[in-house]
Amino acid sequence: MAWTALSGLAPVYPLYALLFLDTGLSAAQVSGLFALWSVTGLLAEVPTGVLADRWSRRGALVLAGVLEAAGFVLWTVAPGLPGFAAGFVVWGVGGALVSGAGEALVYEGLAAVNAEDAFVRVQGATTATELLVQVPTALLAGVLVEAGGYALVGWASVGVCLAAAALATRFPETAPTGDDDGEGGGGLRSAVAEALRRPSLRMAVVAVALLGGLDALEEYFPLMARDRGVPTELVPTAVLVIALAGAAGAALAGRLAQLPSRALPVLLALSAVLLAVGALTGTAVALAAVALSYGLYLAVLVVGEARLQEQVPGAARATVTSVAGLGIELSSLLVFGAWALGAAPAVAVLFLAVVPVVALGLRARVRAP
Repeated sequence: MAWTALSGLAPVYPLYALLFLDTGLSAAQVSGLFALWSVTGLLAEVPTGVLADRWSRRGALVLAGVLEAAGFVLWTVAPGLPGFAAGFVVWGVGGALVSGAGEALVYEGLAAVNAEDAFVRVQGATTATELLVQVPTALLAGVLVEAGGYALVGWASVGVCLAAAALATRFPETAPTGDDDGEGGGGLRSAVAEALRRPSLRMAVVAVALLGGLDALEEYFPLMARDRGVPTELVPTAVLVIALAGAAGAALAGRLAQLPSRALPVLLALSAVLLAVGALTGTAVALAAVALSYGLYLAVLVVGEARLQEQVPGAARATVTSVAGLGIELSSLLVFGAWALGAAPAVAVLFLAVVPVVALGLRARVRAP
């Protein structure tokens, strides 16, 4: 959690869109940069997971921090479309390295001391920390940009990323708890073949991929707040309230994990209903419904991620987690499409559509062989 908090403190996070615009880029160019970032992550997701399994999950986290720092160096010393694009490519690879290696490293460390059941609590606390750290990050960004402009923000972000990389070198790394048909990490088959090897694992990967993709709704929270009459200057506060509700839900996931598996789809369905209420109500009270919906959703997501880890063979843990991460990136496109078709009500329908998949994919707690 300390590493999560530190890595999330890079003050450039809440400001980089403004940096691009203030440097002279058009809205279309900014969208193009975001698309490049997304495509880089998609292409790097599974290869970096395989790298972490074959090489070192701790090393992958260290390299991720160094690469992210390098991306921010490019933004700071070469502000402009080419520099921003190169920085996003480097950052995209770094983010992909974290995607598979992070959960694998934590789960294997817990498994080494026979504490796998604690993973859901650790993952919940980590997700909550990622949301809560947005508060000091926003405050820090405001102070730094006022004191030294985007250059100071950029160099401070480089320092934060390198500090996170240094902290990652201290993480203990244990041998995987299982193997891949006796081949070990160096003899892995393709990541997709590994993810599809057992029907139960395949369904868990699909369920987590669809479930995780729903988090793309977060991008639209500012629009939902403004559409419900919240003044522009108060929109950040409204979004922060939703984020805090999400943090609370993630933190409570450990208790939710003790419920029967059939409770997960029920809670996700309730989240969808609350989202629909928030989408169809034109008052600020609607944001309370959205906040409750997001809290329930993140609690279900954290439990789902834990259920997936319970089924993954140890030697392929980062690889299969990255396959799920790739699915999350792809399924987030469903949220974007649903919003384009019918805004929040359409996304609520998408939430409901995912419920049966969650019921099938996460119904059993099966330990990996």
